[in-house]
Amino acid sequence: MASPGRACRRPGGARYRGRVEYVNLGATGLRVSRVCLGAMSFGTSPERPWAIDEDAAEPIVRAAAEGGVTFFDTADAYNGGASEVITGRLLGKFFRRDEVVVATKVYFPTGAGENERGLSRKHILAAIDASLGRLGMDHVDLYQIHRWDYRTPVEETMEALHEVVRAGKARYIGASSMFAWQFAKAQHAAERGGWTRFVSMQNHYNLLYREEEREMIPQCIDQGVAVLPWSPLARGLLAGTRTRSGERRTARAGTDPFADSLYRHPADFDVVERAAEVAAGRGVPPAQVALAWLLHKPGVTAPIVGATRPGHVEDALAAERLRLTAEEIRRLEEPYVPHPVLGHE
Repeated sequence: MASPGRACRRPGGARYRGRVEYVNLGATGLRVSRVCLGAMSFGTSPERPWAIDEDAAEPIVRAAAEGGVTFFDTADAYNGGASEVITGRLLGKFFRRDEVVVATKVYFPTGAGENERGLSRKHILAAIDASLGRLGMDHVDLYQIHRWDYRTPVEETMEALHEVVRAGKARYIGASSMFAWQFAKAQHAAERGGWTRFVSMQNHYNLLYREEEREMIPQCIDQGVAVLPWSPLARGLLAGTRTRSGERRTARAGTDPFADSLYRHPADFDVVERAAEVAAGRGVPPAQVALAWLLHKPGVTAPIVGATRPGHVEDALAAERLRLTAEEIRRLEEPYVPHPVLGHE
């Protein structure tokens, strides 16, 4: 299929195709859309009753393509590998390979065996081949470690990832939720070994969870590392899928125990309600305000936005264009209280 829209230049070096801005991925020359479509919902799974099949996912990817999104994120562990299969098939319908930036991840179990998980050399080299097979591609653009592996020496992990890059199976490597000291240790190990360094950090960051502002995000800004927040809408809570009284308004809200483990502080609903107030003043859905806030924050390159219907993509594209005032940002941030570390599991 032809390219989904004509690219044009804008002031400041940003480029737009359709309706979305393009920026560099951290200090690299790789250009990505400021909205990244996350594919965790693609592929039916008993663990995720709210996940969708390929037919339901297709209009979502079409809406993203028509809106100019060219950055897509998945993982080998999402829905038994089905997410990668569906992502690869659908991207092939709407793009030429070189038009898109495809990211996937490794760490979580992909089988019952002791070596079918983690970040050992054995698993990384097997996992990248399996991911490429499911995606139907000869390389990914960004290969990310999904979590920190306490059982594997970081030098082993970084050298194996370097081999993946040298073999042409990944163009860049990235990391996901961990402590800032761990990220610094991994980067130092890579530098000491002459291996490829991480260019991105996909971390847990949203209006309800801002602990990353203390250490990780300042470190990323200082080192030129892209920040790619996951769960930018707090697994739907900032979109109003759950209420303070306990009402569950969507299938996901009623069947997502991980969300319950992350967002259970009473003050979380103070933030949710404040976002709804600011959104009402703008005449837009709360999801747009929550995403727009994130896109205003220093260091943030592209939130990973999940979707189970095309309207979720439309909200994300609208949020990318929404400019909040300093007073609106102050009001949104005012109710926040410190949280324990969440999302590293």
